[in-house]
Amino acid sequence: MKLNYKRTFFIGLAFLSISAFWQMYDNIIPLIMKNTFGLGETVTGILMAMDNVLALFLLPVFGALSDKVDTKLGKRTPFIVTGTVLAVIFMMLLPFADRKQSLVLFVAALFATLLSMGLYRSPAVALMPDLTPNRLRSRANAVINLMGAVGGVYARIMIKLLVGEGDRPDYMPLFVSIAALMAIAVGVLVITIRENRLRAELKVLEEAEAAETVNASEATETAETVNAPENAEKSQEVTAKAVKKKLPPEVVRSMAFMLLSIAFWFMAYNAVTTAFSRYTQEVWKMDGGGFADCLMVATIAAIISYIPIGNISARIGRKKTIMGGVLMMAACYGAAIFVNQYHPLINIAFALIGVGWAAINVNSYPMIVAMSQGGDIGKYTGTYYTFSMAAQVVTPILSGYLLENVSYRTLFPYAFVFAILSFCTMTQVRHGDVKPQKKASVLENFDVDD
Repeated sequence: MKLNYKRTFFIGLAFLSISAFWQMYDNIIPLIMKNTFGLGETVTGILMAMDNVLALFLLPVFGALSDKVDTKLGKRTPFIVTGTVLAVIFMMLLPFADRKQSLVLFVAALFATLLSMGLYRSPAVALMPDLTPNRLRSRANAVINLMGAVGGVYARIMIKLLVGEGDRPDYMPLFVSIAALMAIAVGVLVITIRENRLRAELKVLEEAEAAETVNASEATETAETVNAPENAEKSQEVTAKAVKKKLPPEVVRSMAFMLLSIAFWFMAYNAVTTAFSRYTQEVWKMDGGGFADCLMVATIAAIISYIPIGNISARIGRKKTIMGGVLMMAACYGAAIFVNQYHPLINIAFALIGVGWAAINVNSYPMIVAMSQGGDIGKYTGTYYTFSMAAQVVTPILSGYLLENVSYRTLFPYAFVFAILSFCTMTQVRHGDVKPQKKASVLENFDVDD
């Protein structure tokens, strides 16, 4: 069975729309809070952290709800459609509130928009594994990640083209462009993806493959049963014990330092991505949406670097690749401290930041999985996301407090310090460092696993 790339492309349209929204959200909402409503950096940081706080509660809830429902449109599609429609409606109130300078309307619309996005984020991610055979999900996930990257690049291009100069440009055209993309993308998904029919077809195919596998191995299994009739029972007992097995103390120690590393590098990276648009105005005196160039360069560099990073990881291991990426990011953050105005060379630094971030993303979650072998993988996967999301809740508030009460110039020192902290904690990680196997195809290098 081969991956249906056309179908996967249409499934990925939901993730494309989500990524486009969040790129706009991270870059534009802080500017509106600061320039239109005059909110301090601490309050802005609290409001910007609200999406991550809501995500901690909403994503598991709506993900579980979508597992249980059964409609004519399927399990996930109703959530995707409803969430997109509501998000498009409420997000269009944001630039209207900006025009009217109504803080109450803005905060209410922002909260409603974030609730709407939380409604369909988990179902949208779950749609791909629902409709893709297990052994093809790695390749399909690569397609989904590429679709997300396209959505992010689109948003940054629109920011550059549609955000005018001055402290209070009209953001309505930008919001319209993102809302239109979201509506069109999900509309095409609904037209092309018949969830119930495709799920039924996949079930038939998987049952047929399972039957073939059973028939092919029947003779061997029969011989083994005759020679050792208790093998199956013993195998089940061993499996059960393996699942319940606790991690050794030395592995727990490595896990703890790995999770601290995850929190630290998310605190560094998220601080910059959240505050960068304001930083460029205050420190580099940039107007309009020109700041999006740097972020777009970082995204494109990350996409291009996935394949070489995969090859490097296969040669030197995941830990060294991560540490190299962290050092690369730290060096760029450190250099940015001394930059007083925008220069085209800054794009090179952001390209290196993108490469470093890709090196981290490709290898960090697989290291958690490798360490949790013999234990509860699901439990430690949840812990991974808890640490990454918690960091993204804390860092906008903490960095925002420093921006407001000390100086805007604390942004890159802040990112540098936490990047260095993540490097230090990574040196204490002694387990989970394996050399991944070479990818079966070029596309699989884009599967970042997390």
